Amino acid sequence: MQNAKTKFIALLFTAYIIATFGLLIWAIQHSPSRAINTSTTFGPAPDFSAITNIAERKAAFFDYFTPIIEHKNTLILADRERLAAVQSDWQEDATLSNTHQFYLSRWLKRYKIKEEWPIEKQLAELDKRMHIIPPALVLAQAANESAWGTSRFAQDGNNYFGQWCFKKGCGLVPSGRRANAKHEVRKFKSPAGSVDAYLRNLNTHRAYKQLRNIRAQLHQANQPITGVALAEGLIKYSERGEEYVHELQAMMRSNGLEE
Repeated sequence: MQNAKTKFIALLFTAYIIATFGLLIWAIQHSPSRAINTSTTFGPAPDFSAITNIAERKAAFFDYFTPIIEHKNTLILADRERLAAVQSDWQEDATLSNTHQFYLSRWLKRYKIKEEWPIEKQLAELDKRMHIIPPALVLAQAANESAWGTSRFAQDGNNYFGQWCFKKGCGLVPSGRRANAKHEVRKFKSPAGSVDAYLRNLNTHRAYKQLRNIRAQLHQANQPITGVALAEGLIKYSERGEEYVHELQAMMRSNGLEE
């Protein structure tokens, strides 16, 4: 009798281990860390500087970056669906399943939200930050900041958005940098990595809170989220302020990016 009981307990323990391991594998496969994978699945960018015809260079630029941007936005929308499930779970009985707790923990790190905040506030802020950036705006900024992919930082560092870093050796030193300045222009392993960092920057940095507010208002009003509209929230992206915003909007219109 004792031997049978021992075997039964061992069987239950084995089943528990298998179930737990299966849940862990499922969570890893569906985790946001996979959703934000920046591996170079799109291949290297063309040598845009070698394309001397301006119209052809623009077309090549759009053709290369559009699939990357759409892919990144698709992953963000998939996470938004999961976020809706987490919100529903919490609203139902003020608790979260283990899987939803796993998601929430990853998202808080990804979107730089404080862990000590109440869950209601965390979820509300995630709803604002975890959203797409219109391809028109991404393309316009990438073209503007990288001179259509011909800049030194784009060609040598896969940096198409002018992102900075502040650790020595983290990037390329700008030729006109002041003697006491420490910033470098960040290097990326791939253009896709640059796009991912740019999206994360707009979705998390306090300088672009206005952009996120504009986007949230459009979403709540069931209005299209356009690049021209969101550009109004990029006053602080450049020292040129409104002039920079108007230039981006003009680029989107003149290149038919939101037609």
